Amino acid sequence: METSAGIQASLPGRYASALFDLASEAGTVTAVESDLETLTAALAESADLRELTTNPEISRAAKGTAIEAVSKTLGLSDLTGKFLGVLAENRRLSSLGDMARAFRQIAAAQRGEVTAEVTSAHALSDAQLDELKAKLTAREGRTVKLTATVDPDLLGGLVVTIGSQRIDSSIRTRLNSLAHAMKG
Repeated sequence: METSAGIQASLPGRYASALFDLASEAGTVTAVESDLETLTAALAESADLRELTTNPEISRAAKGTAIEAVSKTLGLSDLTGKFLGVLAENRRLSSLGDMARAFRQIAAAQRGEVTAEVTSAHALSDAQLDELKAKLTAREGRTVKLTATVDPDLLGGLVVTIGSQRIDSSIRTRLNSLAHAMKG
């Protein structure tokens, strides 16, 4: 797996790798990946949950109790719930988002997938996303999973990030390049 050394070098990567190993042994990788997506969405939506995970003034015991309740409310698997308990005990809940991202990368690499983050000035249609996915799959030689976001500041064009590679065809970048060329 090409990304494993880089992922495992970071603290969130080590936790994600350990969780992946446990999920693989239990045959629940897909369930844990789904749980982590649910948690990531909950973190994005709930200021209280973000406060719980990042506030150092909340005791370990209180965080453990609260995160257990969150786990039950969201219907997370036992393995994910226990993992969250370990994070609460070790005061690592603040890295949960990075751990979820690292877990997704490890799982995708195991499946032979690569994730591409596509940023456009306007929302892309399903047909455009399918065409882009087909072209990136042909370029990479493996299955590409797209994550699309919209950034109106790009003005037009796309920015595609695959791993450490970035393909920037945005109008904003072209205008900045032109302005820089005219100065010098």
